[in-house]
Amino acid sequence: MDRARKREVVAWLKEEVFAKYPSIVVAHNLGLTVAQMTDLRNRMYEAGGMVKVVKNRLARIALEGTPREGLQALFSGPTVMIFSEDPVVAPKVAAGFAKENEKLVILGGMLDEQLLDEAGVKALAELPSLDELRAKLIGVIQAPAQKVASVLQAPAGQLARVLQARAEQEAA
Repeated sequence: MDRARKREVVAWLKEEVFAKYPSIVVAHNLGLTVAQMTDLRNRMYEAGGMVKVVKNRLARIALEGTPREGLQALFSGPTVMIFSEDPVVAPKVAAGFAKENEKLVILGGMLDEQLLDEAGVKALAELPSLDELRAKLIGVIQAPAQKVASVLQAPAGQLARVLQARAEQEAA
């Protein structure tokens, strides 16, 4: 890789990845086959994230002077970066893939400016995603409206049942 290309990669990492994505997971990918890496990339793509293998030195240079400088220590050995705009997606997919493939070892990560160790990434992976939280919130908002409608309908239903019972009683 020539110097101009290295500068482009460092600029892309600094301006695009480290500045825009709130959730970044760093893992060792020693021994993963091409098919396994493709599977990981596809899972992240479907979930709305990305997987990138970058040179450790270029990643450390891109992190210098940024609020995420603490990530520099994780970039040693065969590393892969997993990142997403949804703060929970990258840890969730990475932790799920690491359970299935012991060759992917989660080193740590970062949520906004908070450095996370392996346990922190796995704890973050257990949280519901933004879409799941939105669905739960909509359910909570809709529940009172459904209860109000059922309460309003209850007296009319009870009256109808009383009248039906009275009619059956007279018929007998």
